Amino acid sequence: MSLGYLSPEFLLTALLVVLAPGTGVIYTLSYGLFGRPGQSMTAAAGCTLGIVPHLLASVLGLAALLHASALAFQLVKFLGVAYLLYLAWGLWRESGALAVSRPEEERGSANGHFRIMARGALINILNPKLSIFFLAFLPQFIPEGAPDAMARFFVLAVTFMFMTFAVFVIYGLAAEQVSQRVLASARAMRWLQRTFAAAFAAFAVKLALTER
Repeated sequence: MSLGYLSPEFLLTALLVVLAPGTGVIYTLSYGLFGRPGQSMTAAAGCTLGIVPHLLASVLGLAALLHASALAFQLVKFLGVAYLLYLAWGLWRESGALAVSRPEEERGSANGHFRIMARGALINILNPKLSIFFLAFLPQFIPEGAPDAMARFFVLAVTFMFMTFAVFVIYGLAAEQVSQRVLASARAMRWLQRTFAAAFAAFAVKLALTER
């Protein structure tokens, strides 16, 4: 990987994009606060893996298809909306995907970690705007007519993914540090769960209102 492809402008812009609170951040924070130690890292890994299909779609030109086809875009978008509402409902009812009271063996098992990662990945996979974002964002940092444009795109994409994972892990670990205080107070835990549920619902509404 050539570090010469990484301009300060790209690194700063990418960092600001990753730091901005979004569904992946909320999902990771949820497990940092309500899950077991280490589950927030699993959530962060899942959200990061969910970026991969969009990066591949950008490389293969599938993002252009999503942009051009209203039906394809709407289909993926509303699948994403439904999934976010599912997560919101589960948190609100203290059951489902992010339930605090799920059985102990599931919460700590390898199968439990796989489910956390899969759900995190789906959050990003079912957001069609990500493909279009990468198609519009990354090329801005590639010189026009560069003979190694694909290599540059790959380096920028991988760097963005590493930054995403690193920032999400920091968010998750920070949440884990205060989780014991939250879990010690049933009222605080309930309030936070419903706040996170409202955040997922708000992201669902935002995605539903998004145009291509």
